[in-house]
Amino acid sequence: MSILAWTYLIVGITFALYIGIAIWSRAGSTKEFYVAGGGVSPLANGMATAADWMSAASFISMAGLISFMGYDGSVYLMGWTGGYVLLALLLAPYLRKFGKFTVPDFVGDRYYSRTARLVAVICAIFVSFTYVAGQMRGVGIVFSRFLEVQIETGVIIGMIIVLFYAVLGGMKGITYTQVAQYCVLIFAYMVPAIFISLMLTGNPIPQLGLGGNVEDGTPLLQKLDGMLTELGFAPYTDGTKSTIDVFFITAALMVGTAGLPHVIVRFFTVPKVKDARKSAGYALVFIAILYTTAPAIGAFGRYNMLNNISNRSTAEMPQWVQNWQKTNLISIDDKNGDGRIQYVKNPDANELTIDKDIMVLANPEIANLPNWVIALVAAGGLAAALSTAAGLLLVISTSISHDLLKRSFMPDISEKHELIAARVAATAAVVVAGYFGINPPGFVAEVVAFAFGLAAASFFPVIIMGIFSKRMNKQGAIWGMVIGLVFTLAYILYFKFINPEANLPENWWFGISPEGIGTLGMILNFIVSFAISRFTPPPPPYIQDLVEDIRIPRGAGAATVNH
Repeated sequence: MSILAWTYLIVGITFALYIGIAIWSRAGSTKEFYVAGGGVSPLANGMATAADWMSAASFISMAGLISFMGYDGSVYLMGWTGGYVLLALLLAPYLRKFGKFTVPDFVGDRYYSRTARLVAVICAIFVSFTYVAGQMRGVGIVFSRFLEVQIETGVIIGMIIVLFYAVLGGMKGITYTQVAQYCVLIFAYMVPAIFISLMLTGNPIPQLGLGGNVEDGTPLLQKLDGMLTELGFAPYTDGTKSTIDVFFITAALMVGTAGLPHVIVRFFTVPKVKDARKSAGYALVFIAILYTTAPAIGAFGRYNMLNNISNRSTAEMPQWVQNWQKTNLISIDDKNGDGRIQYVKNPDANELTIDKDIMVLANPEIANLPNWVIALVAAGGLAAALSTAAGLLLVISTSISHDLLKRSFMPDISEKHELIAARVAATAAVVVAGYFGINPPGFVAEVVAFAFGLAAASFFPVIIMGIFSKRMNKQGAIWGMVIGLVFTLAYILYFKFINPEANLPENWWFGISPEGIGTLGMILNFIVSFAISRFTPPPPPYIQDLVEDIRIPRGAGAATVNH
């Protein structure tokens, strides 16, 4: 069968599975809509968390970034992995014990302020929309290539699918759909990786194949370094970013991860705090399978690509290049008119432009794998993008229906009307997300990096200090969030949209790129929060007692013996 036929078959089966699960697990109450009724098993929640975590950025874009950036791409790998560990160990158990299933809910109650809740709602919506734009862009890329439709049409199809099961099932439907999506995406990611590792190095384990030798006995990475330096590129295993920028990007991704509202809410879907810890452990294992494979896929893809296209005539371009040209994500410009394609670093001489986001999806085609494997990767990319998009849309709808309406402006709203409001908000959010997917502010991982930076600068300090500082008050939390978010957003907007020509290392503050500025925003947030809380009245005694109770387990000290 053709790639198109296989894609329709495999994607059709997976979509039917997702919709079937949504119908089976549709939410009948606000508790089921918001936290799946709180009855999900730790194993299922671990798989759902992993699917929620591994977005289009993880599946589609991360290995593509590593493929083109080499060593520099490791910041995404380190930041996102470290961030999950930080979230699972430092935040999730305490937030679960506090009993609030949205970040604005935690902020509003911990800081005894409706204003603090409103600021947190704005931050949550802003971060979630920035993040979901990347997911919808990923959906559009997959559909445009494998179903041979325009990216815009692909985004609209994705909007309809995710709207159906997010609005119908809420968190209950999303959770069990994400279990299925994790199975699809990890199978789709590993199968081509194992195939290609065997073909190139003879080792079926991609992580070991990365350090293996190619046919002539040369280590793969050494061979790749040589191929790239011949074309004028930096060696694959060398970094070009400054140490401070690497640190700030990694830290922004890491602490931004820990403040992401759609992942935090997953720890409220299990019955007990103990189950939250178990599900965090399961999720880490499930996430590690993909994250430890990504560097191998990146290196394999770049190696095969260079062997496939270097100095070929335009008439001999491989079929995969022709396929991707139709999506406008690969472009060829024979500048010197010699009929051969020069792929070099020098932009004046380079005749081939490749979008970073296509590498994982194109990898099976480049390696001439069977058509069913190519279609499977398409289904995996869609599963990754849709699973995270659904979680983010739920955060947006929850922030509006629960935190804005129920907890702020309409406290007497009935559960039925709150559920309707949540579904209407999710529908509106899908439309806005689709617009940003069609008109994205950057490639997928870059857009997601901005979302993480905004989360780092706004949420992380108020959550950490809310848990671990009894002296932290509402004035400090509100001004810290506002200053952190505004500073980070202004920096990103200036260098990426207002004056992109100035987006050069020599113009950045302290050499920090827009992708890493969230760390500086977070530091500002901490400083402002700490300073203001010291010069304003302390929180009421009941809030201080609440913080003490969150941090210290019940019964602690009960067995102490006085001597």
